[in-house]
Amino acid sequence: MRVFKTIAVPLLALSGITLVQAGLIAYAICQTAGCNTFAVACYAGAGLTFGMVVAVAEAPAAAIPCNSALGICSANCAAVALVAPTP
Repeated sequence: MRVFKTIAVPLLALSGITLVQAGLIAYAICQTAGCNTFAVACYAGAGLTFGMVVAVAEAPAAAIPCNSALGICSANCAAVALVAPTP
């Protein structure tokens, strides 16, 4: 009976553990529905087309705040969504 308890107790404790993966889908949704949607709207408001402006010193001044906001949003998505466990 003692051997059964020695084996059964750890197995019972481990039976409640489930495997999780990082929230890659949540990250993609955050990027697409949040950050990129905002960036497209920001560029359109500045009279630019998202994806057509190269991030160089000669970039239009109106694109710089949009690029900065996109970078901050992307970093926030990574900080929140990539550590969120999803079953």
